[in-house]
Amino acid sequence: MPEQSSNRLVSLDVFRGMTVAGMVLVNNPGTWTTIYWPLQHAEWHGWTPTDLIFPFFLFIVGVAIPLALGKRVERGDQRRDLLTKIVYRSVVIFLLGELLAGFPYFNLSTIRLTGVLQRIAICYFLASVIYLTTRPRTTAIIAVVLLVSYCLVMKYVPAPGFYVGDLSREGNLAAYLDRRVLGSHIWKGGNHIYDPEGILSTLGALATTLLGVLTGNRLRCKDRSPIEKVAHLFIAGIVCLIIGWIWNAWFPINKALWTSSYVFFTGGLALQFLALCYWLIDIKGYKAWTKPFIIFGVNAIVLFVGTGLMGRTLTLIKLSRPDGTRQGLQTYIYSHAFASWLSPVHASLAFAITFLLLWLFLMWLLYRKRIIIKI
Repeated sequence: MPEQSSNRLVSLDVFRGMTVAGMVLVNNPGTWTTIYWPLQHAEWHGWTPTDLIFPFFLFIVGVAIPLALGKRVERGDQRRDLLTKIVYRSVVIFLLGELLAGFPYFNLSTIRLTGVLQRIAICYFLASVIYLTTRPRTTAIIAVVLLVSYCLVMKYVPAPGFYVGDLSREGNLAAYLDRRVLGSHIWKGGNHIYDPEGILSTLGALATTLLGVLTGNRLRCKDRSPIEKVAHLFIAGIVCLIIGWIWNAWFPINKALWTSSYVFFTGGLALQFLALCYWLIDIKGYKAWTKPFIIFGVNAIVLFVGTGLMGRTLTLIKLSRPDGTRQGLQTYIYSHAFASWLSPVHASLAFAITFLLLWLFLMWLLYRKRIIIKI
């Protein structure tokens, strides 16, 4: 089995692995019509556990930036070389997002231009550039300016034809901008009304990533003990949670809009969860339970892309039924292997868990061969 390098933060790999495992579980139910509520997104304002997954991942992306680039900066690597690598990685991640969006037909007239990986690519690029060109205090100021500016624009600049401060699905300014700019390339799941990974809401997503960058800077700090770092993360998490709840009264917590209150609230929870993992794993050494999540975490993008392609393929493969109709392979497996003996909601969850365990085995094969696919 591959060993973690001495300068690698095992707790961050575990946090990443748990988060991407949550993504896979949420994205692959047996049927979308019957799902336990924690595995669904909030209808609009508010949150569920599922609404924590994406901001947690962006936060982790941010934390990893100082850990990955910090030593290279300190040893004097040329900034041009670092920027070249950042651009390359960002482009590859963005194109992987387009692969998932277009597979298998790639209709360029309607292919979605936004999405989870596309947002990760953009936020990673911008946050990395900010990290390389600013001090931590400036990074914090940029994040605050982004959140305050985004809030003011959303609250006081009306979309044409709608009232000031309209935060409904159709009437908010971010949705209007997405419809105007993205056109037929907007998210189809929202009936072409809004895009949960749209243009303007990326300001909030970038702030989430910058919060991760600030956390990564704190973890790299050499003049603080590990226990002090845990305390700082935990206290910062409480402060962020309080700010998020207060801001929620004016600019509601909303994942699709990635509101400023949502950034602070989810960032506060991410800080506390990382603090807990860091204390348990890297300080106390309780690692026996972490292996599955490390396996997921070290190849997180591979897992996300692979499960996305497999999930789409299972729906595209059609099987003939006795009555002459055709049924997708995914529906067939769900109906015969799970729904035939479980209630719909249990069958849907059992399918998702089985799908996740299958990919744990596949990722274990890579891990066993010491294959870590880096982008």
